Amino acid sequence: MDSSKEDVLASGVSSLKLAADKYRSILNDEKTGNIQWRYGGPPIFDTVNKLFEEERTHVWPEGSLEETVQNAIKSWEMEFSHKIHLQDFKTINPDKFKLFVNGREGLSAEETLKLGSYNALLKNSLPKEFQYYKPEEESFESSHDAFRSALPRGFAWEILAVYSGPPVIAFKFRHWGYFEGNFKGHAPTGEMVQFLGLGVLKVDESLRVEEIEIYYDPGELFGELLKGPPISETKTILSGDNTAEKQSCPFIH
Repeated sequence: MDSSKEDVLASGVSSLKLAADKYRSILNDEKTGNIQWRYGGPPIFDTVNKLFEEERTHVWPEGSLEETVQNAIKSWEMEFSHKIHLQDFKTINPDKFKLFVNGREGLSAEETLKLGSYNALLKNSLPKEFQYYKPEEESFESSHDAFRSALPRGFAWEILAVYSGPPVIAFKFRHWGYFEGNFKGHAPTGEMVQFLGLGVLKVDESLRVEEIEIYYDPGELFGELLKGPPISETKTILSGDNTAEKQSCPFIH
């Protein structure tokens, strides 16, 4: 990396120092600001941070490119999940932002914010009868509620490797949590749910994201989430009643 890129990176890292949440530094500057938060106030990530710290496979050196990219993406996801207005975003360039998932057509910042990060990342072109999750039938709120219910300790995220520095940053990541709550009518297994993926970030001179490409296999995620028995079957077994009329609806929105 040349000196100019190192200066940009150092400046970005310096601006991301924080006390409140050491992985999402922009929260430190916004607690007393005029940000409109989706749930009434700044989010608290203590639970998922604990999971991340206990089970991450790498502890990157402070100020390293890997740590910077890891924290930047955590901050990016926080903004899309918890802020209401794009003008309040600090991690992206709203006018240029595009999200590409598994080679599909890119989504603008407005489209991504409206859909929510889960629906944006889980869109697919399979025929409906083969879709195990239908993003077009989910709202922002229902999609987040479904995964919060399934993964009550949160969905931790870490960088496994970074292959190139800014302005085009290629990386490998891991996403994991524990299936300890119901998911779409499936009972929890208590087992780890995880998937690996690759990503490419294109950033501007201020390290704001202009484009992000994500590549992963959704089957890794849903193979674990659908492993739990349908709740209706579980209730039937426990009650000793096999009449269909007494089975609860397997889909909880």
